[in-house]
Amino acid sequence: MRRVALIYNPVSGQHPERRAALITDVAAVLHSAAIEVEVIPTRSAESVGPQAQQAIRRGCDTILACGGDGTVHDVLQSVVGTSTALGVIPMGTANALAADLGLPTSPEKAAKMLLAATPVRVSVGRVFYRDREARERSRYFAVAAGVGADAFFFSRLNSRLKQRLGYTHYLIEVLRLWATHTFPIFAVSFIETSSPTPRVEEVSQLLAVRISNFGGLVRNLVPGAAIHNDHLKVIAFKTRSRLRYLRFMAAVWFRRHTYSSTIELVDCVTVECRDLEHSAEPSFVEADGELLGTLPARIEVVPRALILLVPLSVSAAHLTSETSLSEIPRLMGLESRILASWR
Repeated sequence: MRRVALIYNPVSGQHPERRAALITDVAAVLHSAAIEVEVIPTRSAESVGPQAQQAIRRGCDTILACGGDGTVHDVLQSVVGTSTALGVIPMGTANALAADLGLPTSPEKAAKMLLAATPVRVSVGRVFYRDREARERSRYFAVAAGVGADAFFFSRLNSRLKQRLGYTHYLIEVLRLWATHTFPIFAVSFIETSSPTPRVEEVSQLLAVRISNFGGLVRNLVPGAAIHNDHLKVIAFKTRSRLRYLRFMAAVWFRRHTYSSTIELVDCVTVECRDLEHSAEPSFVEADGELLGTLPARIEVVPRALILLVPLSVSAAHLTSETSLSEIPRLMGLESRILASWR
């Protein structure tokens, strides 16, 4: 990292003034490593992309998304396919990608860890969908894309309550969803890694996952899911039973969940979803916790499309040709010295 842009939402969270102080701390960490820093407060959700693109044009080789998965998602759209690296500073309500990367919850400590991170070229997910005006759109995603109950959940979130209550608002809406949602069925066509022949199922919830550890109570939700995979790990809920949903989530929380023919885990190349002919209303689509639109939708993987800053402590398996294997011992030593400086 030589020139870094810190992109953050100045009015997000329960304590905006504390957020500004945290950004100052992160900038100080980078300055101490002789890195040029540009602090960019976002003007709106729609401004993130243009602001990130402007930073890239000004010569920033790295963009650090300072926020939750939503902020990372917005920045991701501008850095995919470029030579600019993406790093994550966890400062949001949901920080699943940061958890999967093994980053500490302290923004300052995360910034220090990223000083020794490795730029790794990884694959990203891509979802095609219909927006509110029925126009065909697509978005990249780093964590997961969902169709059905979870997307309906995100459609119910209130931004003001989320800012005021934080994670508590999530829990309230989850309970309300479980108690009142009817879990409508839609059709899914899987192209599995083991067969080129499509398999069609009817499901009430589909989740295409790119990471294993979502943090908190949802650890190891999908064994084998990883950001370097060139395929999708897909959870398909072929049930409308509230009891089965509850049992599965309780098992996830206690890390005892398994998959079956009812709640199935599928290795896929692509997935296509469409509403059934008799559906009263279209099913929602989300990616990285951001409500996108409605069906029909197609979900796939774009190989090696993103340069991501991955802490060396995560796994040497993430390393690609971006970093020579002969460099690993030297970088490991650098990371140890940096970590020792703030322990």
